[in-house]
Amino acid sequence: MSDLNDNPAPRPRKKRRSYALLILAVGMLAFGVGAGTLYYALRPVTLRIAVGPSGSEDQKLIQLLAQTFARDGNAIRLSPITTEGATESIALFAAGKAELAVARGDLNLPANAESVAILRKNVVVLWSAPGLPGKNGKKQTAVKVKSLDELAGHKVGVIGRTQANVTLLRVILTSSGLNPDKVTISQFGTNQIAEMAKDPTIDAFMAVGPLNSKITADAITATAAARGEPKFLPIDVSEAIAQKHPLYESEEIAGSIFSSSPARPEDKVETVSVNHLIVAAKSVSETSIAGFARQLFTVRQQLARELPSAGHIEKPDTDKDAALPAHAGAAAYIDGTERTFLEKYTDYIWGAILLLSGLGSAGAWLRHYLKRDEREQYAEHRDHLLDLISRVRKAETPEELADMQSAADGILREALNSYDDGAIEEGDLSVIGLALEQFHHAVADRRATLGAGVPGLPRMRA
Repeated sequence: MSDLNDNPAPRPRKKRRSYALLILAVGMLAFGVGAGTLYYALRPVTLRIAVGPSGSEDQKLIQLLAQTFARDGNAIRLSPITTEGATESIALFAAGKAELAVARGDLNLPANAESVAILRKNVVVLWSAPGLPGKNGKKQTAVKVKSLDELAGHKVGVIGRTQANVTLLRVILTSSGLNPDKVTISQFGTNQIAEMAKDPTIDAFMAVGPLNSKITADAITATAAARGEPKFLPIDVSEAIAQKHPLYESEEIAGSIFSSSPARPEDKVETVSVNHLIVAAKSVSETSIAGFARQLFTVRQQLARELPSAGHIEKPDTDKDAALPAHAGAAAYIDGTERTFLEKYTDYIWGAILLLSGLGSAGAWLRHYLKRDEREQYAEHRDHLLDLISRVRKAETPEELADMQSAADGILREALNSYDDGAIEEGDLSVIGLALEQFHHAVADRRATLGAGVPGLPRMRA
């Protein structure tokens, strides 16, 4: 019976509650990761926007937008980068140093530039004026150029140093059937309007800007004061230009828009326009651009109270065949196809759930695999206990029953330790309990049969 008395010494084991703590720790970790991911997804996003020059309407508008977004605590913030002008803004944009830029649509934009919003329409204004007063101081009343057809052999003063204005004028001349090389073009800065108006070699003038542009209005007034009433030159081929060059649009200048007394112009004038807009890199997040567009058009009228030019902001063309395609984020907001947070990330959420489920199953299998030795030991103890039941019925002395009882106690201890260690489940423990109950009944019956009571042996109730 020595094998019955050699009960294994209790082994220190991790309790099942340690697994509960581990599960709690993993849960807290998962919660922290989820919370961190949510914070990362919902944190304010700052977009750099290149705009210039300093002090221009564009720069003032973007600065006001940035202040408004920050004050309202919006999800999208702006970080203005002031440049010397649109050309420099596009250079920064192309170099990846700004996600957004303010520029004219007919400039040399990078291939990845897509429209987000139209800040205004820049309209071409062409006019001529009588010559300067003669030596006797008498003003001339007749203009030398009465239509575009008569520009050949004359000189046009163009306001603005950008090459885009010269390119646009040459497009207009070519579309009107004129050879651009037969028209002399001279550019003047916006601070040289008075000098341009008094230049005797110039017979016609061109300005490109919004209809409410102070620069255009001042230039018309200056030429009228120096030379006499201007003659506005219509671009009769504006629709043809728009068809050949999609970046340009046919437009009309309303009568008296520059002055009502006297009326300048006297009647509506056909012309062309080009959009001045905010562009974004195609690679910028659709969510970020959709959020920016939503915020922009939400505060547009509010900004117009402080800066009237904000009232001219328009939504871009979202047609797929547009000359300058709209960014997917802006198009989603404008067309009402913007997806909610859950719609965007449902696939990722379900993927994470499936992944966690798979990891849980793999973890359970791994734990089961690592505890295989203890499960095998449990099976041996269970079989040993069943063997003890059969041996109890053959016991000859109370001492044998006591030794078997001690062995059964050891098996129970090992089973409980295995359960605490997670090697066996509750069902396995129930099997041991059922076997022990049968064992105790067998002991009680055998003790009664032997007719001897052994101190220390438990008495089982029938």
